[in-house]
Amino acid sequence: MSGIPSCPSCNSDYAYEDRGLFVCPECAHEWSGEAAESESTYVKDANGNMLQDGDTVTVIKDLKVKGSSSVLKIGTKVKNIRLVEGDHDIDCKIPGFGPMQLKSEFVKKV
Repeated sequence: MSGIPSCPSCNSDYAYEDRGLFVCPECAHEWSGEAAESESTYVKDANGNMLQDGDTVTVIKDLKVKGSSSVLKIGTKVKNIRLVEGDHDIDCKIPGFGPMQLKSEFVKKV
């Protein structure tokens, strides 16, 4: 669109600007431009907790490993994560699997 961010509450693309605030017509959420910029730098887990480099997380869903016939089981603990930019925003090393990238929506902070 024209530089207007999606709604941080419901991810609607129909947000618009009104008197310095962004407004979502679908859920009526209002936010300022500064809040949208600062919130985008944070990575949250499946429960909404903020993640940081070095955190320990647990996988909350069985995940198929691309290019392999193995599955990353629910409850697998991953230590010392690193946050990176991109779709898969967690870079880590998983015991028994090696280096891997995960999406933050499939992990929870321990």
